[in-house]
Amino acid sequence: MNQSGPYVVRPGPEAFLPPAAASMGNALPDPGQAHINGRIVPEEEAFEEAARMFLGGTVPTIFPGPLVLWAWNEKAKKKAKAIKFLYDTLKECAPQDAKPMLIPMPDYRPKYPKINPEVEINPNHPNLTIWHNKIDVCMFVGVHCHQANLSLKIIRGGTTCYTIAMCAQAGHEDACLSFRDASVEKIMHLAEWVKKLKGAVPFGALKKHVAALESKDRVGGTRN
Repeated sequence: MNQSGPYVVRPGPEAFLPPAAASMGNALPDPGQAHINGRIVPEEEAFEEAARMFLGGTVPTIFPGPLVLWAWNEKAKKKAKAIKFLYDTLKECAPQDAKPMLIPMPDYRPKYPKINPEVEINPNHPNLTIWHNKIDVCMFVGVHCHQANLSLKIIRGGTTCYTIAMCAQAGHEDACLSFRDASVEKIMHLAEWVKKLKGAVPFGALKKHVAALESKDRVGGTRN
C-alpha cells in the first residue's frame, strides 16, 4: 500500500495486516475532542457524523462488551440502560429498510471451532460476525481497549464495515470515528442526534459516503 500525506482511517478491506494507526502518526483526541478518519475534530461534530453513519447504514449494529454487559457496579448498569435506549432509538429512527442490530461481546476467549455469528461477536475474529450479518456500520462500547484495538484492526483489514468506538478512556485511533471519556450522558447525546436526524439521511447513504472518501483519497494521493 503506497501512501503520502496524513494516514486516513476508513473502512477496508485495507490489507492482510493493516498498520496500527498510531504507528502512522495518528494521535488520540484531547478531552472535548474526537476523531473522524484520523482527523481531530470537536466532539459535537463527531456526534453528528456518528448519527449520520448509523442512519445511513443498511445494518447498523451496536457491539456492547463485558464492561457494560455485566453488572459490575452502578455505573455499568446505567451505561447498559443508556446503550439499550440508543439501540431502541436507532430502531425507531432508522430508514424503513434498515436492519439495526445489537450483538454482544460477552467475553474475549477465542471460540473454536466456530462462534455463532448471529448472536455474538468475538475480538479474535470479529470479521465472521460482520460478514455473516452483512454489517456495514458498527459501534464498540464497553470493550477493554486492547481487545477493541485488536478487533478494529481486523475489521479494517478484511471488511468494508465503518467502525465507531465509544471509549471510556482516551479513544481508539484504529476506528473510523472515535469518542473518548464515554459516559451515560454521551451515549444519550448520541441518541439525541439520531432522533434529530431522523428522516434526513437516505437509506444506504453510508455506501456513497465511503465511496466519496475513497475517491478523495485517490485524488489526493493519500492511498493508491
